[in-house]
Amino acid sequence: MGNSHGHHRRHHNGGGGQPPYPCPPPAYMPRPEDQAPPQQAASSGASNMATSLPYAHVDSALRSLAGQAEGFGRFAVGGFHGALHCVTTLADDGPGSLREACRKKEPMWIVFELSGTIHLNSYLNVSSYKTIDGRGQRIKLTGKGLRLKECEHVIVCNLEFEGGRGPDVDGIQIKPKSKHIWIDRCSLSDYDDGLIDITRESTDITISRCHFSRHDKTMLIGADPSNVGDRCMRVTIHHCFFDGTRQRHPRVRYGKVHLYNNYTRGWGIYAVCASVESQIYSQCNIYEAGQKKVAFKYLTEKATDREEASSGHIRSEGDVFINGTQAGLMAMGDELCIFHPSEFYPTWTVVPATETLKQLLHRFTGWQPVALPVDQPIAVQ
Repeated sequence: MGNSHGHHRRHHNGGGGQPPYPCPPPAYMPRPEDQAPPQQAASSGASNMATSLPYAHVDSALRSLAGQAEGFGRFAVGGFHGALHCVTTLADDGPGSLREACRKKEPMWIVFELSGTIHLNSYLNVSSYKTIDGRGQRIKLTGKGLRLKECEHVIVCNLEFEGGRGPDVDGIQIKPKSKHIWIDRCSLSDYDDGLIDITRESTDITISRCHFSRHDKTMLIGADPSNVGDRCMRVTIHHCFFDGTRQRHPRVRYGKVHLYNNYTRGWGIYAVCASVESQIYSQCNIYEAGQKKVAFKYLTEKATDREEASSGHIRSEGDVFINGTQAGLMAMGDELCIFHPSEFYPTWTVVPATETLKQLLHRFTGWQPVALPVDQPIAVQ
């Protein structure tokens, strides 16, 4: 099968006009430090590359984001059918806070009236059918992180996560039994545990266009070999930039993971790790080693309902290994044990792993200084 797939655009009908803004639409004005230096943009052509990103059209209208993820999280609609809600304070809790909005049970599309840092004193639990949309502002979460617990249809877009402190404190913790989740264009760094952890039968999740930096244990999928129910987990990770983070890009137990068009550089231990029964399909990614040269690692563990211990499986297709990187793939035969993404979704956008892709991921991953789109009805096509 070739490396280029068409991308089907999905639209949802909001049932007529959407609720008016509860506060004036934010209009983010980029600060000078938020923009790439002019000479860099001119030399790399980065300013012309945004149009080649998948689903670039989703910023044309606020709720166009819903249902536009690629991969396993493609059905996530977030708060598409709910009221538009505006966060009006950077306080950890109380009226107008993000926490207050996220605890409400009804569907809700959450935007921000102001930019700044929200210091979380405890995990912020996100209930089902929520979109936390950071477009139009610059919102940073620190102290603790988001917890997606037994929820479904959550979209988190264009936020920064930095400086989470305490045992088992992750930037975004997805467990247990959560599904239809999309994390898009977030910057994550410097947490005491993981940046994104997906465990305990959470599935149908897409992580896209995120920037990971200044961290050790970056992304864990499947927490323990005793959790055999994690065999149901399915995760897509695409167009992400793992920027000098030490390990777990990701580390996987049991789950099926599709990696494509990511750029991983300068890891400290390994890039990607396959442990007990995992299936990792690595497609058209760029692996650029620093001091540690081997990209793929296998760890053997024993499932509690099996007699023999086993590692996972990795298939590499179209990946590029540069700066002396060694793939580290196991002997032939792994391909027979690996799922193919087309078994689960018919289309996705993937391009060859080139210098152009690397430049694009440098510039267009993580938090972006984009304006908040206008809220308007979405036509059915």
